[in-house]
Amino acid sequence: MEHFDRKEHWEKVYQTKELKDVSWFQPTPETSLAFFKQHNIPKTAKIIDIGGGDSFLVDHLIELGYQDISVLDISASALNRAKERLGEKAHTIHWIEADAANFVPTEKYDFWHDRAAFHFLTAEQEISNYIQTAYENINSGGILVVGTFSEQGPKKCSGIAIKNYSESTITDRMSGRFEKIKCITVDHKTPFDTLQNFIFCSFKKI
Repeated sequence: MEHFDRKEHWEKVYQTKELKDVSWFQPTPETSLAFFKQHNIPKTAKIIDIGGGDSFLVDHLIELGYQDISVLDISASALNRAKERLGEKAHTIHWIEADAANFVPTEKYDFWHDRAAFHFLTAEQEISNYIQTAYENINSGGILVVGTFSEQGPKKCSGIAIKNYSESTITDRMSGRFEKIKCITVDHKTPFDTLQNFIFCSFKKI
């Protein structure tokens, strides 16, 4: 079987497609922002957006006054696009070029956000490693929010197979380390007028 180079794949995606030409494009990430509001995340909280790429979440967080934001993505091209868009504001953000599957944090976070990175991890070792890394690097009582394709959602994204989750399967994966707070299902409307069913769950570190 030919080795799949995940980084090379995502660099090519971000080098060849405009922001509005990718299915995950979202001018206002309302679902993600609602979790910040629901949990009353303080403006001084240490926040990380896993797989943030050139998502607009960071723009909205800056506008809301959040002061300690990290954005992680496997693609340097994605991060560079976000930096270019933000201009001078980009200097206030911690940019991390890394694969979520083997990310080694150098600090701990109060709020760990992941919209559609976790479901790209399909190997058991990668999934276990991700969850353990999150557990070890989220502060006591901190919040983990994960959004993945639901069992009614697509089976692939960007040509890559993903792992679908239900409320019970993702809760089971997190059990022992995180306690479920809330799960919701959301239909994301892509720029191509198709719907993708997501499940978003928030957890509290035990």
